[in-house]
Amino acid sequence: MNTEITIAGVTFKNPVMTASGTFGSGMEYAEFVDLNHLGAVVTKGVANTAWEGNPTPRVAETYGGMLNAIGLQNPGIDVFVQRDIPFLKQFDTKIIVNVCGRSVADYVEVVERLAQEPVDMLEINVSCPNVKHGGIAFGQDPKCLFDITKEIKAKAKQPIIMKLSPNVTDIAEMAKAAEAAGSDAISLINTITGMKIDIHKRAFALANKTGGLSGPAIKPVAVRMVYQAANAVNIPIIGMGGIANAEDAIEFMLAGAHGVAVGAMNFVNPYATAEIVKGIEAYMKQYQIENISDLIGSVK
Repeated sequence: MNTEITIAGVTFKNPVMTASGTFGSGMEYAEFVDLNHLGAVVTKGVANTAWEGNPTPRVAETYGGMLNAIGLQNPGIDVFVQRDIPFLKQFDTKIIVNVCGRSVADYVEVVERLAQEPVDMLEINVSCPNVKHGGIAFGQDPKCLFDITKEIKAKAKQPIIMKLSPNVTDIAEMAKAAEAAGSDAISLINTITGMKIDIHKRAFALANKTGGLSGPAIKPVAVRMVYQAANAVNIPIIGMGGIANAEDAIEFMLAGAHGVAVGAMNFVNPYATAEIVKGIEAYMKQYQIENISDLIGSVK
């Protein structure tokens, strides 16, 4: 039984990864999950300098999910290179670094710093607000997405994955823009913009007013978007959005995802990723599937 998948020349022992921002760099989870069993650890977003993030409160629970407005708080690339990469290198898993920035130059600076580092792929978070264009996210305009992808691809030494925002009219158009600009793969979906109001305080639940919705509530939207993207482009896809168990992960693969990333569920069940790896193997045995790649996009 072969659970290996290959994305842009990088081979993963299985398709299960962590979703950026829900797993740190794995340090806090290592006592729950053997990181050697995961296909990859996708790190929390890393910027060229330390970011403080948004004021609190910045998380709120919702039906079937959660809202977060953490604001990509991170210690910056210097700390990441000195502390997080050496930690992850102890394990037999692939390392995907999530990169964020406020301008194209910010992203490029991080990508260039990572060029000589022993990491396998870069995931580019284009849901960050573009300060030069009135705060609209890079990933919400196909031309902006094309331009930033092209710039990063020209400088990156590792294969790049553009992480698409679902807060768009046409996800297929965005997937095509990333592919046309040279992205090696795409990942989707990022969180869906949402809001919660406390009716007793008559105030917003988050200081930021809006936040990103994740968790099982968004899964049907995510599966639909992965299916649309998979039918629009030829580059591999990492699917995410509400994956809670192996059944969910397999659903994404049938829709066209090569890899699957587990996010909010890590907070509910820190063992989730390892359980999903085992659950996928059980499914393959149950249905006598020899190669996991046979599942990818098999529902047309």
